[in-house]
Amino acid sequence: MLVSTSRWLSRIARSRSFTTASLLRAPNEPPKPPRPIDDSTSALDYKSTQRIRPPPLPVSDVPRSRSAEEAVTNILYNTPPPNLQPYKKHILNCLVQNEPGVLSRVSSILAGRGFNIDSLVVCRTEIRDLSRMSIVISGQDSVVEQARRQLEDLVPVWAVLDYTNTRVISRELLLVKVSILGPEYLEDQFVGGPSHEARRSPPHTYAPPSVSSSSASKAEREALLAHNFERGGHPETAATDPQTPLPLTASEALRLKHQHLQSISVLANQFGAKIVDVSDNSVIVELTAKTNRVVAFLNLIKPFGILESARTGLMAMPRTPIARSTDDADDVSEEGGAVDASLLPPG
Repeated sequence: MLVSTSRWLSRIARSRSFTTASLLRAPNEPPKPPRPIDDSTSALDYKSTQRIRPPPLPVSDVPRSRSAEEAVTNILYNTPPPNLQPYKKHILNCLVQNEPGVLSRVSSILAGRGFNIDSLVVCRTEIRDLSRMSIVISGQDSVVEQARRQLEDLVPVWAVLDYTNTRVISRELLLVKVSILGPEYLEDQFVGGPSHEARRSPPHTYAPPSVSSSSASKAEREALLAHNFERGGHPETAATDPQTPLPLTASEALRLKHQHLQSISVLANQFGAKIVDVSDNSVIVELTAKTNRVVAFLNLIKPFGILESARTGLMAMPRTPIARSTDDADDVSEEGGAVDASLLPPG
């Protein structure tokens, strides 16, 4: 009986739904197709049917608050240490294309990194399109290496070699013009023109603006006469005054020049230099040596009185290693071995 009752209720519900749909639709309207299943609600239906829940979102752990002591310790131990590499001289050899503007580009890169170029020598090699630069700078190894790599990145640069730790032959050319009159007449030679003749101007006296030219010249002559009279009355004061040395006679000047020239020649021979020009009042000395010897020669020649000097800068070329035989290698190893204590002198 329960089954028959449920069937009767389902028939009544179907008849009612059909009657309601037929009443809502217009009499001449065609029937509409059923609603498609791939609409927005179908996604909700799909997700509602999925029983597996997604994993929970990751929870970020909030760091605990640190104390001031921990923060300072972290800063001290995580701060990179300063660069303790010593500053030393580096010799860079650049092989560049022989074209305009290369020198300015190389120097601008070094200047941009704060390098002061101690010396720079550049000239064309035996190859017409290739030039060679010898650059001497001072800096730390790591900073110089960065500059070297940046120079190699330039388009007209073929290669940049660092000769700092390489056995090289380095030379520098020096031309120095030295006075043969002595340091007392050096200031007078500076105003002597191209011949460096020791010219001395008479002392000037002050003349009022209202005084005529004739009276002014007369006052100068009187002042000069009084000055000569005072020097004649006190010859010891005049002889010991370094500001105004006494004029030399021809024989004294000749003897003084010969003595200074002989001393300069002996000093030049000790350093392997040579005198390339001799004039009435000065000589030019040429020296080709290492930088240390050039500086030492300048310090020793300075008391004679240097009028002019010019230095080319450092040029370097690596040494060629000599091929050793096996016997020579054995001798070298034996020389560098341990020393027998019984062969040493007592004490």
